[in-house]
Amino acid sequence: MLEKRDLLEQQTPLGQKKLIVSHAPFFHSGRSISERSYHTMLAALPALLLGLVHYGMPAVGVVCLSVSTAIIWELAVNLVTKRTITIGDGNAAWLGMLFAMLVPATMPWWAVITGTFIVVVIGKQIFGGIGSNAFHPVALALAMMMLSWGSLLDFDAALLNYDLEFATIYPLAAVKYFGAASADAFSLTDLLMGRQLGGTGSTFGLGLLIGGIYLMLRGFIRWEISLTFLAGVYAAAFVFNLINPTQFAPPAFHLLTGYTLIGAFFLATEDSSSPVNFVPMLIYGAAGGIMTVLIRNIGAWVDGVILAILVINLISPLLDKIRPQALGKVEQDA
Repeated sequence: MLEKRDLLEQQTPLGQKKLIVSHAPFFHSGRSISERSYHTMLAALPALLLGLVHYGMPAVGVVCLSVSTAIIWELAVNLVTKRTITIGDGNAAWLGMLFAMLVPATMPWWAVITGTFIVVVIGKQIFGGIGSNAFHPVALALAMMMLSWGSLLDFDAALLNYDLEFATIYPLAAVKYFGAASADAFSLTDLLMGRQLGGTGSTFGLGLLIGGIYLMLRGFIRWEISLTFLAGVYAAAFVFNLINPTQFAPPAFHLLTGYTLIGAFFLATEDSSSPVNFVPMLIYGAAGGIMTVLIRNIGAWVDGVILAILVINLISPLLDKIRPQALGKVEQDA
């Protein structure tokens, strides 16, 4: 993107040549922030729609409030700091939509507003706006709310009164507290088709897979991160299950439950908080997947995706220092 130099020659009145060097970027790919935002929302829409069908109007209210308040917070920051209005690029709307997809359909209104404030103001704008944030804004907001109001993200308690056609217990909680045998109560087909408790837009595995593949094929996210994240989850879960199959669930269960798929395709792949070089991306994704299973199986939290994302965000700058060795050799002076 920064390969082509833009050097212009101009004649001065005295006949001297003058070189004008333009600032970066020297070459533009033709894509825009708004294009990425709207395509990402389109990719996430199937998973969100199924959640709205399952949970009804309370979920619709949470999504509408989350998206609208995220846009309002963005506009407020733009006005207060006297910056260019950026709500038209769709990034704030996407962050609000993603936040709503990760939380229960019954989350209180004040918690939704607080969450979107953390997402936009603290997670994004306080770092300087889009592209400058060190952590994924939504993951940061979820982690802060987990530590402050953990009960709000307890899906078993939040969705207790829903009359659903499928098992009304959070799959990861069942395995965490009752052992791997409880995983047999969940059909992999049901998990893939979203017949499980969880965030409004994070349970429909097939929809998330289709959306993730779409984004990879269009070049909006890097396959290196998503696929190695899933590979890390599978490999770590396989080892745990091999060591103690009565306590730890099989790898396929871990892939299709909790925030695994939405984390692989929509959280870990955020541009500003992930590496840009090939080998660092492989390490970054695999580390996130392995850490997710470690937190789930031997940590204090039921689902480790959010905390794992923040940790790999933290080490992303270090990983990007890993670069291929330059070709050629240095000749010794005679």
